[in-house]
Amino acid sequence: MSVESTTLDNGMVVLTDDMPHLESASLGVWVKAGARSERKAEHGISHLLEHMAFKGTEGRSALQIAEAIENVGGDLNAATSIEHTGYFARVLKEDVVLAADILSDILQNSRFEEEELSREKQVIVQEIGAARDNPDDHVFDLFQAAAFPTQPIGRTILGTVDSVREFSSDTIRKYMNRNYVGDHMVMAAAGNVDHEGLVEVARQRFADLKPNGAPAPQRAEYQGGEERLVSDHEQAHIVIGFEGRAYNADGFYAAQVLASILGGGMSSRLFQEVREKRGLCYSVYSFHWAFADSGVFGVAAATGEDEVADLVPVVLDELKRATESITEEEVIRVRNQIRAGLLMSLESPSARAGQLARQQILWGRPIPMQETVDRINAITAQRVQDVAEQIFTMGAPTLAGIGPIAGLPDLGAIGDHLKR
Repeated sequence: MSVESTTLDNGMVVLTDDMPHLESASLGVWVKAGARSERKAEHGISHLLEHMAFKGTEGRSALQIAEAIENVGGDLNAATSIEHTGYFARVLKEDVVLAADILSDILQNSRFEEEELSREKQVIVQEIGAARDNPDDHVFDLFQAAAFPTQPIGRTILGTVDSVREFSSDTIRKYMNRNYVGDHMVMAAAGNVDHEGLVEVARQRFADLKPNGAPAPQRAEYQGGEERLVSDHEQAHIVIGFEGRAYNADGFYAAQVLASILGGGMSSRLFQEVREKRGLCYSVYSFHWAFADSGVFGVAAATGEDEVADLVPVVLDELKRATESITEEEVIRVRNQIRAGLLMSLESPSARAGQLARQQILWGRPIPMQETVDRINAITAQRVQDVAEQIFTMGAPTLAGIGPIAGLPDLGAIGDHLKR
């Protein structure tokens, strides 16, 4: 493994994965702060900050930022999640220092001018509207809110129209000063990149970064519940879920394997039973999202109004069957799928850099590929079956639905179906 790690005096970690055969490098700065780091009055500010970071600094206008990276054929981007935010670039190997300089500039010297802020808030208002118009996306917002009610982790990443319109430049600066601190930030790069050179750039460019002091987010408390939104969409969009496993929890890898066995591809149980054999829907899959201190396991499906009442019992029967009969053949197939996915991700410097940063944020260190493979290979069919029983029969379910959902059973019926 070609990964090198250095921790600066201010707590920032610099990680590199050298791929000397490439002519390019991907690098970025990831911050251990996302939607769940927001106070109630800050709902959506992490995402707004991600947008505003590119809108001008003390030394560069928004146009100059774009021109600086595009003049060398590179690109800049960013993304906000529930638990972290990333700002990243891809450039030729000779332009790594330039990219690092731009990233450090936008993360320390952004002006957040009111005129730019007003325009960007309107852009995000339109983004919120687009998300609400898309039931594929909106149903997951409802699902998260039902699973974690009245908690930051249960709120949408985008915020609300009202919350976004209330933000000021001062609000953004206060949020940033509180959360963008050295021991919550990772600079990661993969590709043709020199580790010591990047460490020196980071040491110089982030010399004034406050080392620590970011508050811990409110602890997640999965509760379960339901959210329904009747609409005139052609299809009913449904998510049925349960409490999953945190990244560091016992059962995390077994839950990942379980999600693949149930709904991870065309050979999965749900796809074969619900779609191929019964034709009850076009789309059905399962997922397991892990957080630092909790997680959610769910099944998502989109189906016609007349099929809703038939689809849900079939899905629940498959979940029930997973508590009784997981085969070694299924586990081996998923092991091979995960291993192939991990190895394929190694071919992308962007994927490598992002993976390094997330591992550092979640586990406090880069995880060698073989260590991950060994943990997956240690999972047995019995272990997956035991975790399935714990998830599906021992906790409260969560239900979210959008569209023509009159045939959707109530939450109590779902729990009873799984426990009888």
